[in-house]
Amino acid sequence: MQTPICYIFGAGDHYCPPPIPVSGDLVIAADGGLTYLEQHGLAPDLVIGDFDSYTLPEAPSPDFKTVVLPKVKDDTDMVAALREGKNRGYRIFHIYGGTGGRLDHTLANIQCIADLAQKGCKGYLFDRDTVITAIHNDKITFTATAYGTVSVFAHTETCTGVYERGLKYPLTDATLKNTYPLGVSNEFTGVNSEIYVRSGTLIVIYPKDI
Repeated sequence: MQTPICYIFGAGDHYCPPPIPVSGDLVIAADGGLTYLEQHGLAPDLVIGDFDSYTLPEAPSPDFKTVVLPKVKDDTDMVAALREGKNRGYRIFHIYGGTGGRLDHTLANIQCIADLAQKGCKGYLFDRDTVITAIHNDKITFTATAYGTVSVFAHTETCTGVYERGLKYPLTDATLKNTYPLGVSNEFTGVNSEIYVRSGTLIVIYPKDI
């Protein structure tokens, strides 16, 4: 049985039609992400935001629940959407429309992905051609069919016990720092591979097609 997924659609750039959720999944529109869903005829279960990038009609829609956030707040709309998903028991998050546009928003969403990993969840941020995820004291594995480039960056100040096995440029018990891009532009080699970190949080970027 497939683990339920929380899909969150932001107001950033979208590069493909939205995935089709199945029974048990949760679909959240974060503010302007609702425009994208409307364009593709997909109704969310929940819309949340301060609505600075989407104008809500005066009468709330009967098709979904709406949570209006204050415009002056510490949390981004994406943080609030992720919290809603976690509060409902979801532990796997697929984020669309969370990159492109403003670079600060993209960086904020990468921080959200790292926070999910540190809290025992799995988050995937879908860009034009790549997926951005994070692992914390954990590993990520790829099958022999994976191809292209994979990059790894330290998110915490120091990541120790980093292994990259089955890739063109292997690492063994390495230390990565968040001030030096040692793990950029590695390559899949047609064999099973894995990236592991014993202590710390790594950002991992790999081709979306795999």
